[in-house]
Amino acid sequence: MSQPPLACSVRGCTRPLERRERTLVCGADHSYDIARSGYVNLLQPQDRRSTAAGDSRQAIEARASLLAAGIGRTLIEAIANRVGRLEMGRLKAAPATVAPTTAGPTIVDLGCGSGDALAALTGRAVTGIGIDLSTAAIEHAARYFPDRTWVVANADRRLPLLDGSVDVVVSLHGRRNPPEVARVLVQTGYLIVAVPAADDLIELRELVQGQRHERDRVGAVLTEHEPLFEPIDRSVVRETRDLDRGALLNLLRGTYRGVRHGDADRVAALTRMHVTLASELIVFRLK
Repeated sequence: MSQPPLACSVRGCTRPLERRERTLVCGADHSYDIARSGYVNLLQPQDRRSTAAGDSRQAIEARASLLAAGIGRTLIEAIANRVGRLEMGRLKAAPATVAPTTAGPTIVDLGCGSGDALAALTGRAVTGIGIDLSTAAIEHAARYFPDRTWVVANADRRLPLLDGSVDVVVSLHGRRNPPEVARVLVQTGYLIVAVPAADDLIELRELVQGQRHERDRVGAVLTEHEPLFEPIDRSVVRETRDLDRGALLNLLRGTYRGVRHGDADRVAALTRMHVTLASELIVFRLK
């Protein structure tokens, strides 16, 4: 695997980071220690929202447990198949400000969570970089998938990546930052975004929250990306699963829709039910 195209995150310094034993160092001697589990924390003080930013360990473990049972794997497999059909080729004559061509493609997962998706999308010939604000998420990913690069960073700010250094960026029910994604992508690169479809978890939400509210998120995604990207493909990935109480509780723990205090009685009554897992998948390329 080639050197990951990480950049220094100190304000005003975007120099490449190079590994020196257990440390990443830039040309200005800014350094970042690599944790024992293998990840690196590139968060700067101004990028921190709190001392425990991002998803909790409980939410990460709930999602990982679901994926280990095959629940949610359909989306990951669909994205892996879509990535496999992309035509990835670097420009032959890149500007001097663009990162040099690496031996193989680089795929970045924004809001990588437990790391399962990136692990499925990358292999020995592909550089995989997972970025998440949650230290708990990155620690989990680094522990289970040590042959990828895992970074704690705030994707809402500047991505700690070199200009024009990435072939594919994926955002699966996670963060999106169109200007920064456009900056780090090669000119022939792609952005793949997955957002919950209108009927995602509809049965569970109706039972727990007492209403069947369907919300279309795709319009907002297309609007926020329109200045820099054009959509080239759109599809829906949907599966229905028969889930027991443990899986249902993990779904609630692992989603931002969570459980409100007033829903406690309905949650206590959960036993077993069929649940729809559905995502809208959009593939973008730079304009």
